[in-house]
Amino acid sequence: MKVLAALLLVVACQSEGGKPASPSPSAQAPAPAARPVQTDVAAEDYVMPPLPKGRITLSDAFGGKHVIDIEIAATQSARTRGLMWRRELADGKGMLFIFRDEQRLSFWMKNTLIPLDMIFLDKDLKIAGVVENAEPRTFTSRGIGVPTLFVLEVPGGWWAKNGMKAGSVAVLEGAGDIKAEP
Repeated sequence: MKVLAALLLVVACQSEGGKPASPSPSAQAPAPAARPVQTDVAAEDYVMPPLPKGRITLSDAFGGKHVIDIEIAATQSARTRGLMWRRELADGKGMLFIFRDEQRLSFWMKNTLIPLDMIFLDKDLKIAGVVENAEPRTFTSRGIGVPTLFVLEVPGGWWAKNGMKAGSVAVLEGAGDIKAEP
């Protein structure tokens, strides 16, 4: 009986594999404090929820069709964040900003790291104008000076490379039930 009690005492004092039991939680070093969740949408470490996706087709000056897979920014926070902090934007990819009302829109590129072409479209998805190769990391306000409802951002140089022209009408897929916030 004494042997059994001694054996139980030894087993109780050891963890699996014969190693000494780990110290109690109060004896361990305190866990590092959790970082607060970033709420500033313009901050580099902000985690943006996934945006709705769609597709837009633009016609060039020669009748050719160019399909762009888009993320759709229709909320205030998504439009504010835009393409900030992205290190690349592949050809055939872009972001479509949707506003509730037509207005004279302008964009700056303070936290945008790559040059972009900004294609402004009116309420009928007609291309009203473009700002080509917008310089990144600047506060310069860029717009076309006429009311528009949409802005499509694509990689800088895309407009010229694909022979685009103002006046063409775009075809939008996948955004029919998305309503823009004010």
